[in-house]
Amino acid sequence: MITDINQLDLTIQYTYADYLTWQFEDRVELIRGVISKMSPAPMRLHQEVLGNLFVQIYRFCENHPFKVYAAPFDVRVINKRKPINNQSILSVVQPDITVICELNKLDDRGCLGSPDWIIEILSPGNSKKEMKEKYSLYEENG
Repeated sequence: MITDINQLDLTIQYTYADYLTWQFEDRVELIRGVISKMSPAPMRLHQEVLGNLFVQIYRFCENHPFKVYAAPFDVRVINKRKPINNQSILSVVQPDITVICELNKLDDRGCLGSPDWIIEILSPGNSKKEMKEKYSLYEENG
């Protein structure tokens, strides 16, 4: 059992099956199998922007068969050319806000497949590399 992120080899590729076994406090995302540590807590302004957007989107979704979630909420990005299982999923991200219209994509662990709308709130702490990688991942997967 992995209980500390320092037990992981950050130079190898991991899968969602691996991700499910980790028992540490650090928040991480997997982007194409590579571990990306998330900051411990967002800045206050980031949280204000997130809260304001979330409330407005949630109010709209109340009158529609949509669901809206704020981070942390796992979105498992799937490769449509491979069989879908925990070993084939190489990307698990936690967007700031996620909207799902196709409710069959939801399960107890989050969203399996591409949400209909992902919102990432940029702040000084976001690295350009992370944002480029996540944007690229989102773009590739619709």
